[in-house]
Amino acid sequence: MGQHGSVLLEVRQLSKSFGGLIALESVDLVVQEGTIVSLIGPNGAGKTTLFNCMTGLYSPTMGEVRFKGESLVSLRPDQITMKGMSRTFQGIRVFSGMTVLENVMVGGHCRAKTGLWGAVFKTDQTAQEERTLASRAFQLLEFVGLSGKANEWAANLSYGDQRRLEIARALATQPTMLLLDEPATGMNPRETLELMGLIKRVREQGVTILL
Repeated sequence: MGQHGSVLLEVRQLSKSFGGLIALESVDLVVQEGTIVSLIGPNGAGKTTLFNCMTGLYSPTMGEVRFKGESLVSLRPDQITMKGMSRTFQGIRVFSGMTVLENVMVGGHCRAKTGLWGAVFKTDQTAQEERTLASRAFQLLEFVGLSGKANEWAANLSYGDQRRLEIARALATQPTMLLLDEPATGMNPRETLELMGLIKRVREQGVTILL
């Protein structure tokens, strides 16, 4: 959708086996910058396994994953996030004991500069950074339509709102590419339609999307 840019993600001959079970075999995929690409397939086709291989949760048995021209195969998930690739998961993963705003701030902490020393001793720089993170997190909640629930417990959100929260948290990592694993699973038709609109708005912000 939209104008195609340069190649952002390239997967070549990617395979993943678990013992004698072949989950992925010789997968090729190219995603161009500025697009929304959807992977179509039945349950069990290996889409989640592919996402896990691309984001460092699994190590491929064979093949290559290149993002912005760099190999991701040997990198940890946090390193891949810092490269600009973020994701959501098929199952809801919110921090139920935290507020909606705090959940989004967690995503932003990957870009924090104060480090462990500042976090332990609560320096002035840490306090300023926390205020900046909170402000940015609130802006993202406005973007996904959850700003009115910023101080509610994440566990109290509806299923559809928890999906929106996950997207906001992923966007807090400042990605150039967002992977959405079965984002509409469990949603009713209205929630699905609203999600489609949100995904389009994310792409309009310059984020390439694979789902």
